[in-house]
Amino acid sequence: MDTNNFSRRTFIKNSAAATAVAMAAPAALSSVRAAATAKSPNERLRIGFIGVGGRAQSHIGSAMTLAGEGKVEIVAVCDVFNRHRKEAAEKIARGTKNEPKQIADYRDIINDKSIDAVVIATPDHWHARQTIDALKAGKNVYCEKPMTHSVEEALAVHKAWKESGQVMQVGVQSTSLPCWKDINKRLVEGQLGKVLMYQTSFFRNSDVGQWRYYDLTADMTPKNIDWPMFLGTEFSLAPNMPFDRAKYHQWRCYWDFGAGMFTDLFVHRTTSMLKATGLRFPGRVVGAGGIFLEYDERDVPDVATVVADFPEGVQGLVTATMCCGETPVPQIIRGHFGSFVLGNGEDFAGFDFVAERSQVTHDSQLKNEHYEVGGVKDSSLVHFTNFVEAALAGKPENVNCSPELGAAAMVIVKLGSKSYREGKAFHFDREAMEVKDGDSSWAKGWEKMSHERAAAKQIPGWQAGDKGSKIYPREYQKLAGPWINGVDPAEGKTAAAG
Repeated sequence: MDTNNFSRRTFIKNSAAATAVAMAAPAALSSVRAAATAKSPNERLRIGFIGVGGRAQSHIGSAMTLAGEGKVEIVAVCDVFNRHRKEAAEKIARGTKNEPKQIADYRDIINDKSIDAVVIATPDHWHARQTIDALKAGKNVYCEKPMTHSVEEALAVHKAWKESGQVMQVGVQSTSLPCWKDINKRLVEGQLGKVLMYQTSFFRNSDVGQWRYYDLTADMTPKNIDWPMFLGTEFSLAPNMPFDRAKYHQWRCYWDFGAGMFTDLFVHRTTSMLKATGLRFPGRVVGAGGIFLEYDERDVPDVATVVADFPEGVQGLVTATMCCGETPVPQIIRGHFGSFVLGNGEDFAGFDFVAERSQVTHDSQLKNEHYEVGGVKDSSLVHFTNFVEAALAGKPENVNCSPELGAAAMVIVKLGSKSYREGKAFHFDREAMEVKDGDSSWAKGWEKMSHERAAAKQIPGWQAGDKGSKIYPREYQKLAGPWINGVDPAEGKTAAAG
């Protein structure tokens, strides 16, 4: 069984049914949501952590820092592994002098009305269920990336968030870097002219295989780990299967729980590029790749590429190998007048503008430049602080990575994954918010625009008119056109001009 085939209708039905049992009655939800927009009575955000292994350690560290500033109180930690619960509670007690409750079932955190917010850092296949439950219970949510495990779940979370009025941050910490807003301002003002594509990547290497560096220990047993809860079979999140240490701690290698580089790595880079360009949901997506080296019982590829085409007339590319890290593809946003070059990694304090030739741009003032916009020392702390401050203020619009951005990135990377696995191209209908099999309509649409000599489409927020969006045909192009009844089309054009 593959949970990527889990239908949106099934997900929403199961989530709603379980929520009705675990949550307050629907009639009471409106008052819960209204109350949740106010600050915690003691002016601190009372937080419960759901999942405290791996990436959660960074969030716990950020929360402990903010606890020292009086902004946060960590009141509960939840995990299916008893050692993780114990170690997290002890770490928090040492750092804050207050020991949080240790909880085995996440629903006990959801149902605790004294808790204002939850941090979700569980395996991907649990994200949507726990997020929707938390939103419906009137809690603010910090959900580690990827926002969900499937496209259908991403759209369901996006819908639940909009209906809830709660603050929700998706844990793509690089979106808190200053460079993206600076780039977007330059793009919409037309510095690159017509924006044509972005390219990004996430190259790594390992002699043990990606995600196999998460250690397996003897105390990882069904006695210490609630395996049925990890799987979530009761909630239709994953198929039932025998306990397996590798599938528990190296779950990113298996389709039932994650999607390898597509969701663990590509979502980072894709989300940042969407923030920079202002683009959101794609129109067409295709993916490719394979397992070319890491033959270690994994499901997910070690080489992959996703190409997303947007209705605004922009192409996005994200590519990587997990088997060579010294020659990554640089991150670039390209336009008709030039490109913004960011290099690699995530800690960008500045970027370069590389101008196209003046013979093309018709602008001799365009020169290569470097822009320094400043970076941050700890993007994880900055991102977490952004969430806490937005939650305390009751302002969902203040977060740096909203569920809309999270959902758009998920549609791209998961349709890329789906394309790789099924050998299809996929279209995304923005009006219906639905995935459809690809067909010839995408190419025909652009061909129609060309034949009609239409104006170029632009990225959201565009303010530059036709700047950098025109071409200048040579004089001889007037000789082009069909000969009707043997008449030279150039003669007709000459007569019309006269």
